[in-house]
Amino acid sequence: MNAKGYSARDEQRLLDALGRGLLKEFPNPERSGCPGTDILKRIASRTMPLNEAEKWLDHLGSCSPCYSDFSEIRRACESQRKRTLLAIAASILVAACIGGWFLLQKNNEGLVARTAVLDLRNRSAGRGTEPNPSEQPLEVNRATKYLDIYLPVGSAEGSYDIQIVAPRGDLLAAANGTAMLQDHATFLRVPVNLGSARRGRYALQIRRGSSEWNSYALLIQ
Repeated sequence: MNAKGYSARDEQRLLDALGRGLLKEFPNPERSGCPGTDILKRIASRTMPLNEAEKWLDHLGSCSPCYSDFSEIRRACESQRKRTLLAIAASILVAACIGGWFLLQKNNEGLVARTAVLDLRNRSAGRGTEPNPSEQPLEVNRATKYLDIYLPVGSAEGSYDIQIVAPRGDLLAAANGTAMLQDHATFLRVPVNLGSARRGRYALQIRRGSSEWNSYALLIQ
């Protein structure tokens, strides 16, 4: 048995002894032989070893004032213990919420980092497979997993094919997506996998249905 801990049986013995004292109603107006508040607090808070507390059980079992004091102290200890547990639970909940928020932010940042925004609204496309040589290339990273494309002004909603082609005509990536009007712009999102791409120049080619390809210079970094 732990010298500083009460087992359920030991605590029941203590409560039984105190219960008998209350039932017998032993007044002790002069508080003769009473252990004092400090001792009662140690017993009630379970910080006094049981072998030390046992010598006070007979007195507590026959002194109504001590039982009354002990009951008040014990209720206060239980109330404090509950407040402490609630504070710990609240701290854990707050920590969990903060951790969840940071995890969500990290995931959102990861999604943003993997998404490249390509704005074609003010760009001139090359007809066919060759990009317009006078246009600066669009830039994406090899870690990009999604292309958010704002199509040229006047582009219709509907299904679009996109492909990324190397200078010699080798196909690097192809995808299909549905463009929709969003904030007065025709917006298209498509997934891509550029992990195998070498850094350098490519052509981004876009077409709707069976129409001719429109090509834009693309730089993969």
